[in-house]
Amino acid sequence: MVKDEQVRILMRQIKEGSTFELSAAKAGMGQSTARRYRKTGQLPSHSAVPHTWRTRSDPFLEADWQWTWKQLEISPALDPKTLFEALQRLHPGRYQDGQLRTFERRIKVWRASEGPSREVFFPQIYYPGQWGESDFTRMNSLGITIAGQPFDHMLYHFVLCYSNWEAGTVCFSECYESLAGGLQNALWELGGVPKYHRTDQLTAAVKVANPDEFTQRYKALESRYGFISSKTQAHSPNENGDIEQRNFRFKKAVEQALLLRGSKDFADRHEYDLFLKTMFNRLNAGRTERLKEELAVLRELPACRLEDYRRERVKVGHSSSVRILHNTYSVHSRLVGETVEARVYADHIEIWYAQRKVEHMPRLRGENKHRIDYRHIIDQLVRKPGAFENYRYRDDLFPTSLFRVAYDSLSRNHSQKFAAKEYLRILYLAARENETGVNDAMRGLIAQGLAITAIAVEKALRIGQAVSSPTDVTIEAVNIAEYDGLFATQEVLV
Repeated sequence: MVKDEQVRILMRQIKEGSTFELSAAKAGMGQSTARRYRKTGQLPSHSAVPHTWRTRSDPFLEADWQWTWKQLEISPALDPKTLFEALQRLHPGRYQDGQLRTFERRIKVWRASEGPSREVFFPQIYYPGQWGESDFTRMNSLGITIAGQPFDHMLYHFVLCYSNWEAGTVCFSECYESLAGGLQNALWELGGVPKYHRTDQLTAAVKVANPDEFTQRYKALESRYGFISSKTQAHSPNENGDIEQRNFRFKKAVEQALLLRGSKDFADRHEYDLFLKTMFNRLNAGRTERLKEELAVLRELPACRLEDYRRERVKVGHSSSVRILHNTYSVHSRLVGETVEARVYADHIEIWYAQRKVEHMPRLRGENKHRIDYRHIIDQLVRKPGAFENYRYRDDLFPTSLFRVAYDSLSRNHSQKFAAKEYLRILYLAARENETGVNDAMRGLIAQGLAITAIAVEKALRIGQAVSSPTDVTIEAVNIAEYDGLFATQEVLV
């Protein structure tokens, strides 16, 4: 097939005075072909006839195509393979699997020429100080652990659309407290407020029991900071595209930093928070020029932050516990019968009484869970040891595995009544003195093969008995040859 460049060489050689035979040879074409192109003076690409005819007959009947177009008009999302298999069922033996590719190509052409229009993404232009976006993103795919334990968490992520400056706060659920706390953390770190703040459909994305209450609280946040709230349409995360992209890129950057670090484990939550803070600072370091433009036009912050917690007035029941957001928490028994104020933050709960904070505890996730601190009730439980055996939350009264070992040992060697009394004395000692010291004292008694009693534990605690090191468990390597020998034995028996 002659190409345009060959014809150009032919014309150039003839123009330069070469003989026709030599010009055709240099162009790499026969003389008859060269005469034709010299006569027409057109390039092959200009004289080619568009290929609009079929090179082989259509293996599909026209009636079947009409049926296919009708199905696609009703349900445009139908997969070509699904339709092809439906045709095979309607007409057994008429179409073979090898014809699927032809069927797919025809549908592809139909969709591009006659099918429904497709979604179009419209690039946006942002101006300094105008737009900020935020979203929640799950971090579990990164495999973060705290002290060896999986750390199930999310990140409230905020970004300025013009400069891509970003900030984030660790959270554990898509609740208002997480939203208010994360947004305010970002704005106060930034030092200003953009004109617009865009989020997903908040009442759909954030877990709320009362949508109207959530709307009022978010409106109060909007009023305090003076931004104009904007939200995407339902099921349209692409409308919040900047933050969605930053979610992906930030997690990618964190993943790479973890690989360089050589470990995904952190000693505690504080170390992990510092790691994330360092990541944000590193990413924002290359955005200083555009950030200056944004800072020059951002709105001023209010005089103080808005409360990023929920207030609940609850009464302490006779079980020395309170019910907060469908979960049970213990408080000190001295508060039984009193009404206290619970301040529910994104990750913890504070109990206030008479304008003083009296308790601080982690917030439970989900519903119908409980957190009972033995220190709150042990002084009353030692007076009523009979209540221990069938106590609803008894498992919460074993702070460590050694406390459970101690109770099981007492139960094996004594009556249930005596075992409960003795164990509660040990637990009371842990509450009054030192839980870690009591735990170590029991470990020492077990290592020496001595009976665990309240007197023995207290004595070991008083004399500061040296703590025995944890038992090293060694598992010998398995010899696979022994496993193979089992098959040989089975063959002999057969």
